[in-house]
Amino acid sequence: MAIGYLRIQARTAHDAVPLRDVQIRIMDRSGSAVYEFTTDENGETPTVPLETLSRDFSMNPYFSGIPYTSYHILANASGFNSLSVLEIPIYEGETAVLPVLLIPMPEVQRIPVQTEIVIGKPAVAMGGARSQEGTTVSPYVLRQVVIPNTITVHLGTPSSSAANVQVPFPDYIKNVASSEIYPTWPEPALTANIYAIITFALNRIFTEWYPSRGYSFNITNSTAYDQYFVYGRPIYDSISRIVDRIFNEYVRRKGQIAPYFTSFCNGTTATCQGLSQWGTVSLAEQGLTPLQILRSYYPKDIEIVETNTITNVLSSYPGTPLRTGSTGLDVQTIQTYLNRIRQNYPAIPAITDTPGTFGNSTNTAVRKFQNIFNLNADGIVGKSTWYKISSLYTAVTRLAELNSEGTSLGIGTVPPTSVLRQGSRGQDVITLQYLLNIISEYYPGIPEIAQDGIFGSGTKQAVAAFQRIMNLNPDGIVGPLTWETLYNTYQGIEHNVPPFGTDSDTFEYTVKSGDTLWLIARKFDTTVEAIKKLNGLTSDMLQIGQILKIPASQNTPSSITHVVQSGDTLWLLSRKYGTTVDAIKKLNGLTSDLLSIGQVLKIPVQ
Repeated sequence: MAIGYLRIQARTAHDAVPLRDVQIRIMDRSGSAVYEFTTDENGETPTVPLETLSRDFSMNPYFSGIPYTSYHILANASGFNSLSVLEIPIYEGETAVLPVLLIPMPEVQRIPVQTEIVIGKPAVAMGGARSQEGTTVSPYVLRQVVIPNTITVHLGTPSSSAANVQVPFPDYIKNVASSEIYPTWPEPALTANIYAIITFALNRIFTEWYPSRGYSFNITNSTAYDQYFVYGRPIYDSISRIVDRIFNEYVRRKGQIAPYFTSFCNGTTATCQGLSQWGTVSLAEQGLTPLQILRSYYPKDIEIVETNTITNVLSSYPGTPLRTGSTGLDVQTIQTYLNRIRQNYPAIPAITDTPGTFGNSTNTAVRKFQNIFNLNADGIVGKSTWYKISSLYTAVTRLAELNSEGTSLGIGTVPPTSVLRQGSRGQDVITLQYLLNIISEYYPGIPEIAQDGIFGSGTKQAVAAFQRIMNLNPDGIVGPLTWETLYNTYQGIEHNVPPFGTDSDTFEYTVKSGDTLWLIARKFDTTVEAIKKLNGLTSDMLQIGQILKIPASQNTPSSITHVVQSGDTLWLLSRKYGTTVDAIKKLNGLTSDLLSIGQVLKIPVQ
């Protein structure tokens, strides 16, 4: 029997909050449990092997059966609604990473409601014609091709009342590719299809195809109009790796700016003037490159180009990868971002390198981040790692700011009595906009809006989206029932989402030659005053060998990372870091005292 793999990741608030201790049950099609786990501090389960069919079946366009084995999962967590994901395809040799997106229960809810998602077969295995329409010329066009930070996807046909969801652009491309084709195909075929998917989406954005027609989204998930997207589906590693490499590259004709309209179909049950998905497999097997495959279906003068213009990113990718030995402000930016992210993901080790210097601890932190977020764990900050770090930093800091803002606004427990509608202004509108924004972090389908105290069309859309999710009349008017539901939902988030961004321990640091309070504060992302207050210092004078406590609330590690150098022994390391040999061995699962140069050790901090 062939073997495939499955890993599950339970997170919320756009990945800003990992969910620990989620109970996961993996079942076969008969409902019998195959594995049962609880998620770890990163919200993850181990990667587990599962029996499936030979990948050869998914390489044959004439195979009439289902070329994989399906599994189901059930996820339960205290204070959250349950999630059942059915018909998860597992392919031979492929690792499927399934996001478990749990919704916190409202304050008045006592029994969890189970949401069900059905994954099923990819679009290439479905019948039915595709009616993709588009153009590269439109009166509504942007001046340049940009990669959106998020793309708004309508989960239905254009005129349906289905929900809109905002998805990070690389994640959207990974989802569509996993939903459209088989991940077992040759890499050139996968790459050609992914270029077509990227370019199709960018064409929709560049031409403002749907906004120009009065819609509030960029693209639909309907195969009749656009490309297949399944909310909450697993992503396959073979596809994920390619997307990470090319997500900001697209197809255009030479001499033109616009992304080419890269229509496609499966090429068997449906034919079209564009790319044949099954046809790319045979062309790849003949040795054609992705560009040659694309030119077999689109004009011969198409080319693949790159854009580094990405919207709503705090810092743009510097253009060259950062690695061990790199120095400068870009390195310091990544160090700052990672040190903040590790408050929510404490498995990422603290960075103790000099700010702006990419040393061993920065390399280790980058590798751990890459491992947690399904990136190639090479310790190098290329464009995919840079943008994922930037995106997650934005998510964790935005969530922290929203939580702080809720305290300053004094939301309280009693809703306002005012009735708000489009055109309303004032403090109650600010309260409404704040509640919608904090709820949108945990409930997909509610758009982020400006908190300006003015009830405009954007606020009305967000109110109506919230009302639809809560089975209220989606009239966009905030009366007593909507106010009550908003407060119950907000209070449920406050009470049920686990605390994050804090650490109850402190980190002891031994002063070395050349240290100053300012340098130590910079190194550990804290302040001089915070260190002085915690240690009862009345001056800035330090002595070599002096032991300082570093405040945990300012990014303190419970362990640090050491890369073994020539001459290191466990005894010397225990002396250096003020711990014991047994403590180091226990933390790292070592059964002997032997070390290897380059080995990465976790060092416990007392």
